[in-house]
Amino acid sequence: MSKSNFATIKQIGYGAMGLEGYYGESDDSVAVETLVHAIEQGMMIDTADAYGAGHNEDLISKAIQRTEQKAFVATKFGIVFEEQQTGSTLDTGWGFPLTINGTKEYVARAIDNSLERLGVEQIDLLYAHYLDPNVALEETVQAMAEAVKAGKVKAIGLSNVTAEQVLRANEIHPIAAVQYEYSLFRREAETDILPAVNQIGAALVCWSPLGAGFLTGEVKELDANDFRNNNPKMQGDNFATNLERLEEIKKIAVEYDITPAQLALAWLVAQGDNIIPIPGSRKTSRIDENLAALQVTLSEETLAKLNEIAPIGAFKGATLV
Repeated sequence: MSKSNFATIKQIGYGAMGLEGYYGESDDSVAVETLVHAIEQGMMIDTADAYGAGHNEDLISKAIQRTEQKAFVATKFGIVFEEQQTGSTLDTGWGFPLTINGTKEYVARAIDNSLERLGVEQIDLLYAHYLDPNVALEETVQAMAEAVKAGKVKAIGLSNVTAEQVLRANEIHPIAAVQYEYSLFRREAETDILPAVNQIGAALVCWSPLGAGFLTGEVKELDANDFRNNNPKMQGDNFATNLERLEEIKKIAVEYDITPAQLALAWLVAQGDNIIPIPGSRKTSRIDENLAALQVTLSEETLAKLNEIAPIGAFKGATLV
């Protein structure tokens, strides 16, 4: 990947979506403290304008004001969350559709709104959260490129896309990063997305690097209002079967005297220096625990064993966009 885009940050970033209560209640004051800690540890802060309908970016703005450390902020646009805005319906497979808008007018408006909410003059990394199925990729990416030219955005990326879309977009403007779900829990990115990312020299930013918390080994059951109930891998018999497989991974963590989460993150980091996991947490102690995974070196024997335990498709349940 281009080192210049990510030279100032650690290889493990921070995903801020969880601060909006998707995995349980979150307190704003604690959220800001957590964000300040992540910024001061040199982590990329990952957000989106749709998280909390702009509230997540507001929290990050407050955190930026609380520290002298320069924040590296990556945000996304595309999911329509304002009633007066329209777009295309996209089925996510998560039990609910999303409305997506990728027109050049919407992109320009979304960027200006994010800049205002974040309270920054330039967005370090801007992603198209999802591509609009009824708008040409070229229109959306060109609008993002124009924001770079205008100095509003430093680098651009894509999220939840295909390998073919990555390569097409890169012909219009260099794609610095692709965000996609990637972990021991879901390794399908290795089939086509990761090769495309490597081909263009971009970073693969891994959302849900701990399998939405599953790989921590602490998720035994879910509350009724938990967002993860929509994940087929955490439903019914799939959940029980997957927990059994996880026991084998936990045994390896014990051998290294680390947590299962640290093992999962260390495994991702070992896949290449262009792999940037972005686990989320509401606790500063968890952030420190996650960063400690950067000090873990897994042996070739261990990496081979993990490949045997958790190859592509090993964890039961459909994979979603």
